[in-house]
Amino acid sequence: MPFRIIGLPAEAFQPLFTLSDEELAARGAIRRIADDRQPGYPCRVSLTDSKPGDRLILANYEHHAVASPYRMRYAVYVREGEERYDAVDRVPEQLRIRTLAVRAFDAGGMAVAWELT
Repeated sequence: MPFRIIGLPAEAFQPLFTLSDEELAARGAIRRIADDRQPGYPCRVSLTDSKPGDRLILANYEHHAVASPYRMRYAVYVREGEERYDAVDRVPEQLRIRTLAVRAFDAGGMAVAWELT
């Protein structure tokens, strides 16, 4: 069965890179410069890892906006100037090298399956 993986929309985050640290803080976000951590910080737009010196924003993102107890938001890293990952039948390296929590939800937003992989 074919599958498609899509990163978060770049346009939702790019304006954050023009804000001051104070303006970011008012939105619950912070600026980071990537260090030499291996693997790097995971950009949720391009689905690639940062390299030392990359400019990043750590922001909160609502990734499951449903009217159920499973409504979810969490912190995500995004890297400046990235394009949205969009591929069919390909898993980016960033996802292949990490343990992932995979969840399935029904039409009502309720969890029906989950697995660590």
